[in-house]
Amino acid sequence: MTDLADFTRLADRDRNLCTVSTLRGDGTIQSTLVNAGVLKHPLTGADVVGTVVFGASRKLVNLRAHPRMTVLARASWNWAAVEGPVWIAGPDDPAAGVDPERLRLLLREVFAAAGGTHDDWDEYDRVMAAERRTVLLVTPERVYGNS
Repeated sequence: MTDLADFTRLADRDRNLCTVSTLRGDGTIQSTLVNAGVLKHPLTGADVVGTVVFGASRKLVNLRAHPRMTVLARASWNWAAVEGPVWIAGPDDPAAGVDPERLRLLLREVFAAAGGTHDDWDEYDRVMAAERRTVLLVTPERVYGNS
């Protein structure tokens, strides 16, 4: 049985590069590549899969209308998928309990969970704010694969 530990192990093997799929307004699927990782939800403490996206991204438009996503990690022929509802927090998507300071720190937490490091966190914060970056957290309802 595949679980979040398998997802993390596979994501780590390919620099946390994962495929995410969202539902477009016309009912077709849109997929793209992101960095993603497992972390604790800032409000519930539950394990979730997180990623950070541009404030003007197409996947964010899709998720505002249909807040569900699949995240797929793979390494060679092994893969693990996580499906579930998406919690959105960003400058254009306020979330209860997440003020601007908490969002700034949460963007860092998701970045680190997805394997990121940075030499200048002030610059990182500046870029995230300028690009209106948004946090997406998937609560796992289904985790499956062949890992």
